[in-house]
Amino acid sequence: MDKYAVIGNPVAHSKSPQIHAAFAQATGQDMSYDRLLAPLGGFASAVDAFVRDGGRGLNVTVPFKLDAFAVARTASDRAQAAGACNTLKREGDGWYADNTDGAGIVRDLTINHGVRIAGCDLLVLGAGGAARGVLVPLCAERPRSITICNRTTAKAEALAVRFAERGPIAARTLATLAGRDFDVVINATSAGLAGDVTLPWPDGLFRPHAFAYDLIYADAPTTFLRWAKAQGVQRAADGLGMLIEQAAESFCLWRGVRPETAPVFALLRP
Repeated sequence: MDKYAVIGNPVAHSKSPQIHAAFAQATGQDMSYDRLLAPLGGFASAVDAFVRDGGRGLNVTVPFKLDAFAVARTASDRAQAAGACNTLKREGDGWYADNTDGAGIVRDLTINHGVRIAGCDLLVLGAGGAARGVLVPLCAERPRSITICNRTTAKAEALAVRFAERGPIAARTLATLAGRDFDVVINATSAGLAGDVTLPWPDGLFRPHAFAYDLIYADAPTTFLRWAKAQGVQRAADGLGMLIEQAAESFCLWRGVRPETAPVFALLRP
């Protein structure tokens, strides 16, 4: 039986095993899928041990998306553009890297939630591997602008330069973000993942009818989504839909068949 897993730290909360079990059953695939907790600073060693145990593919979550790209021998165009990956496929004695996050968020926003990206102003909070993974597909939807804001401004500026040829992308500091508002605000940080925290961003970022999207998902509303709701945001979603849609992309890469996603939505949130 081929072995797959989601690797991260933390990873106990991940719903990926349920998603891929449902995909495997629906498509008749003989495979297993588990959670793999890797120590901080020990990603490569954990991956090597997984290979020795018969591992054939990995989904990669926080904080290892840059580490995963670094261990790969070859990579897809979208992973190369991002410089980060969320999917690893074993090919021979090496890893092939892909990034399905961007395809997942665009499909979830536009198809599942009916959000129009073209001509709109987007704000991406964060400049790590998660942000890298979604910028290229978001640019392909032709927004009017994409603003990146990160606690460490230099990281946001580096991303803006890296993706400048893809579309109208600019970086802003926390201080200069105050007083600006947006049509879509995407949280691509891990803020709130460990529980209630004080979020660093200024209030007033949401236009009327704005959409708030958190790449983090949870059974209860996330810290970011509670913050958005407190500011009057009515249209919002966490990252469960992105998780399901990107998982379908990963599954297709590994197994050569694309599963239907609608039944999995009903399974995880009846």
